[in-house]
Amino acid sequence: MKALRPLAAALVLASAGAAQAQETGAMPVTEPGLNDRFAALALDCVHREYPNKISHVLQGDGDALTPRELYPVFHGCYDWHSAVHGHWLLVRLLRTDPDGDFAPRAEAALDISFTPARVAGEVAYFAGEGRGSFERPYGLGWLLQLTAELREWDDPRAQRWLAALEPLETVVADRYRSWLPNLAYPIRIGTHNQSAFGFALALDWARTAGDAELEALLVAKTLEFHAGDQNCPLSYEPSGEDFLSPCLMEADLMRRVMPQDAFAAWLSAFLPGIPEDGRADWLAPGVVLDPSDGKLVHLDGVNLSRAWNLEAIANALPDDDARRAALLAAADVHRQTGIASVSGEHYEGGHWLASFATYLVTGRALDAPVASGG
Repeated sequence: MKALRPLAAALVLASAGAAQAQETGAMPVTEPGLNDRFAALALDCVHREYPNKISHVLQGDGDALTPRELYPVFHGCYDWHSAVHGHWLLVRLLRTDPDGDFAPRAEAALDISFTPARVAGEVAYFAGEGRGSFERPYGLGWLLQLTAELREWDDPRAQRWLAALEPLETVVADRYRSWLPNLAYPIRIGTHNQSAFGFALALDWARTAGDAELEALLVAKTLEFHAGDQNCPLSYEPSGEDFLSPCLMEADLMRRVMPQDAFAAWLSAFLPGIPEDGRADWLAPGVVLDPSDGKLVHLDGVNLSRAWNLEAIANALPDDDARRAALLAAADVHRQTGIASVSGEHYEGGHWLASFATYLVTGRALDAPVASGG
């Protein structure tokens, strides 16, 4: 029988948690064993080369290479960006749950991947002809998220892995620097090319790394694109293959670049339909009818990313803002629905959903670094 996640069941599951969220302003504690479950999915794929979907421009016969030859570090997990955030997942869980049962295997896997020789192969790939837009901005953003995690973690292993990755980190940051001045319009879609999520990950890295130049570029471009936005059509979401919400991800980005009172006012114009009565039913989770379909299963991801968006937006508002309860209640509905979808039953979702779930349950969005000097 297919694992369906009907909306009615999600709303029933969420009712008690939503009430708690309204009372406490925090999401309920997740079930025990989640970290081991998520780590197992990442460990299953970070060095699993096939099946593999490469995004690769060939200039000649010599460019027809295997994934491991093209991408010596990030050739697993079906595609480059999923391999990157699969490695990030292992770093994040080692940092937040160092005594987990998964820890020895995770450390060993990262030691295999993060060597100077392997990273040099990745840098060489980026230098190839026709690769200027490779994995931009989604995969590039996740690479910066990975090294930001290592930069924040005071641990000798993190320092060793970061030292290996720094040449690639430099290349990726430079790709953002060269791209941003030429990007004339935001990319308002719910999949990989979305600019809001890519900006958010890169901005968090710039603040962690102390890269004031890139931070300033990202803040300026964010405000240029979005400061005047109003009435985002949230009722049009999700599209059939979304894993990111265009409206909520934009708000999650804007809360990073605006003072609290200014953000609260901007949000009123941008999403005027957020209820003030604490109800959860104003935003329905996405429904996946075939989790074996690699595109349709994206909707499981949109539930997870919406959950962290909603939490972070609520957290950015003043404590007495009447919209907080409804934001947190809707976040809990999406959290419960999204986490229930994370399994290894189908590789189409199993190779990536655990990363989104880890970003949510470990509160990574809430850990976003503040502006320089802020």
